[in-house]
Amino acid sequence: MKFLYADSLDYVDPRFDFEKDESPSDREAYWDDQYPHEILGYAPYDGLLVSRAIVDGHHGVGKYPQPLAMRFRLVGARTFLRFDRPEHAGRPIFGDCGAFSYVNEDVPPYTPDDMIDFYEDGDFTHGLSIDHIIFDFVPDAKNFWQGIDGQNPEADDRYRRYRLTLELAEEFITRCRQHRVGFEPVGVVQGWSQKSMAEAALQLARMGYRYLALGGMVPLSPPDIHAALRAVHAALDGFPHVRLHILGFAKADHLEEFVTPGRYPKLASIDTTSPLLRAFKDSRRNYYLPTPDGNIEYYAAIRIPQAIESNILKRAVKKGIYRTEDLLVMERDALGTLRAYDRGTATLEQALDAVLSYAKPLIIEGYSPTAADERRLRQLDAMYRDTLRARPWKRCRCPICSKVSVEAIIFRGSNRNKRRGIHNLDVFYKHLQNLR
Repeated sequence: MKFLYADSLDYVDPRFDFEKDESPSDREAYWDDQYPHEILGYAPYDGLLVSRAIVDGHHGVGKYPQPLAMRFRLVGARTFLRFDRPEHAGRPIFGDCGAFSYVNEDVPPYTPDDMIDFYEDGDFTHGLSIDHIIFDFVPDAKNFWQGIDGQNPEADDRYRRYRLTLELAEEFITRCRQHRVGFEPVGVVQGWSQKSMAEAALQLARMGYRYLALGGMVPLSPPDIHAALRAVHAALDGFPHVRLHILGFAKADHLEEFVTPGRYPKLASIDTTSPLLRAFKDSRRNYYLPTPDGNIEYYAAIRIPQAIESNILKRAVKKGIYRTEDLLVMERDALGTLRAYDRGTATLEQALDAVLSYAKPLIIEGYSPTAADERRLRQLDAMYRDTLRARPWKRCRCPICSKVSVEAIIFRGSNRNKRRGIHNLDVFYKHLQNLR
């Protein structure tokens, strides 16, 4: 099973100065920065996925600045992502619509011809049909109509989206054949239950799709994803050459359940951003470390935000609880003592005391702590003590941790947090390689 990383301009500045907390004055974002496969020296994934919503959006505004969006269409995804070195030859680059960006609209903003142009301009290897997300899921549905008013299905938004997704998929593959496109069309499955997803998969296979992507998986629990996969596999029993992809597989902790050889023989690929996102969206388990037995253990990164940029600290200064000068001293002491601990010139207790002293004004927003504040400080003490005692950044041999050392465990700014995320991608990918 292949792992695709869903890119969102996730690059870092290789010349970032951690002591000064700044990039060189001559840095040009994108041009001077490095993607995960560049800064590591190898790709921590089997391929990439790019959503149109990220590139130019359905209102002409995506995450890419306009000059970069124009360059993407001009040179293609592989060259733009600098994924064109010989060692990456043949690795897939999927494209999709970015259905999350228009989930609240009545109909998708693109036509099949719009998306074909986007995929052809981008030289994608695989292009997904246009879908409309269905988030509601009825677990253990006994029949196709369970969860839908069978007497008046057209009035149900889930059924309307289901029908629309299939209609657009049929038009898409028809137009792909007419255009003789250079990418493989991938039909997107949407449904409100395992029964409806199985029926959608069957219809897509009958249209001629040989690769199907299961959508709407992000909010589902592992048991619900298993139910959908089992039902889809059963429905496709007569189509031995059809492969499956899971869109937005955010269940990294349950990876082994899905990649066990033979369990889901049609499951060919997944995509996720979870390992990188958890580096700065998870408060407890945002640093991955491989274990000797091939699993992953997790540690809490140590938060040391910039005193002059933190909204919480700025409010504390405005209230007169702290002075900016004092916060800057505490910030500098937390960073300095943590680095000294890394070098072996400060003790664990000294590092922990400096870090927790700076954490207090971030947690206690009044003049004295509440019971909840005290509880949160005890939790931080326990988490940070575990991290400092284990020194996971010293035990990791990846290019990120080997070069920046303790900076990888500091939760502070994009260049540190994304580096930790890239490290997490590397650990996740190697874990997947061990499983498959």
